[in-house]
This record gives sequence, structure tokens and C-alpha cells, in this order.
Amino acid sequence: MNALFNKPRTPLIVGIGGTHRPHSSSELAVRYALRIAEKAGARVQMFDGPSLSCPLYNPADPARDERATSLVSAFRAADGIIIAAPAYHGGISGLIKNALDYTEDMNRDTRVYFDERAVGSIACAGGWQAAGATLAALRSVVHALRGWNTPLGVSINTANKIFDGDSCLDPDVARNLEVMARQVVSFAQAMSAQRVDGVAAAGLR
Repeated sequence: MNALFNKPRTPLIVGIGGTHRPHSSSELAVRYALRIAEKAGARVQMFDGPSLSCPLYNPADPARDERATSLVSAFRAADGIIIAAPAYHGGISGLIKNALDYTEDMNRDTRVYFDERAVGSIACAGGWQAAGATLAALRSVVHALRGWNTPLGVSINTANKIFDGDSCLDPDVARNLEVMARQVVSFAQAMSAQRVDGVAAAGLR
């Protein structure tokens, strides 16, 4: 089919977040954001605590278990990413950091690491100081992985109950998650359209 008739594909937004405890605040925050992304026209894929429980990343060992293989494959296919990290002693939890370390498997990809992908970051902590520090650290990691940090990152103080199942009980948190998720989808859609336009232009030469 002529490239002019190609249409931008529906973007895939991959979410990672959670702890070994089911239904943690960071997991629920990502799921909430992914529902917004889906309503905005994206496909979504979620990796929660159990699916992120990969062996400690070892760059010298090429062996990968099923969870690590699935995670890296999703990162490669992703047009956008949403990450929520719980704050452990003022920093990103080991579970989330270890998952992000597996992006090193993408160091020779055409889209290396998170290149050409918008990344929305969320930090959950039982206090504003830890939430702010963890969000800054997470956005710094995204920058190092060549991802495009969304203009809005979301800090969530979980000292009070924020989520009840699929519902967000705090209107400010709900609004911020919606803005961030829509920023991820909008960027993904724009990049997808740009790639299609580039292919179409090449076909006219």
C-alpha cells in the first residue's frame, strides 16, 4: 500500500508501578493513569509488582527470565511510558529501579533506551519531602534514558487514603494524573504521525 495511505498506529502506553504488596498506591496510580490514556485513544499494558519481580539486573549475564523478556519487549514496543515509584527512604524503590535497569538491553536499538518516548513520572510517599525527592530522582533517570519527561510530574502524598479501587479520592491528584497521562498520549500520537509523514515523504522521492 502506498505510504500516503498509511495512518498513524494507535499508540501503546506501557505502565510500570507497584510493590510486592497488591494494590499499592503506586500500582493504583499507574492503573488510574492508564485508564485515562486508554480513553484518550491509546492501547495500554500494565506491569505491576509481581510482573516486575525480575532477577537483579546483571549486565554480564545475558540470561533473561520470562518477566524480564516481557518487560523489555514492552519497552521496545512502547510509544509512551508511565512510571510510578514508591519512595523507600527518600528514593526510588529497588523493584522499580531494577526494572528500569533492564533497559540496558536496549542500548543498541534503533530507538535506544526510551528515545522518542514521552514518559510520565509519579512518586508516592507518606510525606511531601520524600515524594518530591523521589519524583526528582525518577525524572533524572528518565532523562538519562533519553526519554522525554512530560512537563507535569505527579507527587502523591499517601499519608491519607488516595485511591479506593478504581476511584481517586483526591481531586487534585486525579486532575494531575489526567493531565500527565494526556501529555504522554499526545506526544506519542504526534511522534507516530511524524513517522508516518516521514515515510510518506520518502515515498515521494
